[in-house]
Amino acid sequence: MLPSSPALAQPVFRFAPSPNGRLHLGHALSALTNQHFAAAMGGRLLLRIEDIDRQRCTPALEQALHEDLAWLGLTFAPQVRRQSEHFDDYAATLDELRRHGLLYPCFGSREAVRAAVCAQEAASGRPWPVDPDGVALYPGMGRALDKAEAQARMAAGEPHVLRLDMGRALAMAAAGLSYRVFDASGSSQIVAAQPARWGDVVLARKDVPASYHLCVVVDDALQGVTHVVRGRDLEAATDIHVLLQRLLGLPTPLYHFHELLLDEAGRKLAKSRQSESLADLRMRGLTAAALRRQLGFA
Repeated sequence: MLPSSPALAQPVFRFAPSPNGRLHLGHALSALTNQHFAAAMGGRLLLRIEDIDRQRCTPALEQALHEDLAWLGLTFAPQVRRQSEHFDDYAATLDELRRHGLLYPCFGSREAVRAAVCAQEAASGRPWPVDPDGVALYPGMGRALDKAEAQARMAAGEPHVLRLDMGRALAMAAAGLSYRVFDASGSSQIVAAQPARWGDVVLARKDVPASYHLCVVVDDALQGVTHVVRGRDLEAATDIHVLLQRLLGLPTPLYHFHELLLDEAGRKLAKSRQSESLADLRMRGLTAAALRRQLGFA
């Protein structure tokens, strides 16, 4: 039997796409994997629309998303959660982190951050460390900024991001950050979280009021999600989520990371690369039943 959360009698899963492009085979795999586990464990499957980025996410793309999921034969529990309707939840969480002294504003542009990294590399003669996504760690320019000056610049509307002070956060969280990963056989294992490898991550921007990391933690807790099933490309990001859960006193779900579908060049399918969409596949005559078989869900 698959592991279940002791906190709730019924396991709760969620599929959480963003309506910033058409769904592709990778999304179908994730949605169907969630459906499979929810059915096998007698759980509920929720749909969450991650539309916090109001510039890229559109009503037309959300409608297309619903059409794709209906074509796949997926059904979800009532009350779809849209992130754009819950900005207050994320703002309250940011306020809580701010009260604990865990957030600070960074006013440096991407160019300024890159220049600071280059200067550090030139001075040390060594490559600057990168995060699991291969992005250079933030060099901490804004961490020592005078608080009064920072408040004045924010009040004046100067563009900035809010970063998590990783050092302070780890000290407050104490040791023993970990989470449990389950697999299809019913076994599970404890994995140690390593949030320090991400550095001072961004949790909010002026144009996007909360980051993916913050929203997913808040949403999972408010929706009572007990099992998170998602692609292996988000495995490392779970470090940040487990840290935020500890800092905010929220439960940590069980996790499962499914393999990714790759294109002919060996890259994961992505909207940004215009990977063939489910709508394209339908137009070519592929049926939902055939797609399910192709993905191993006969």
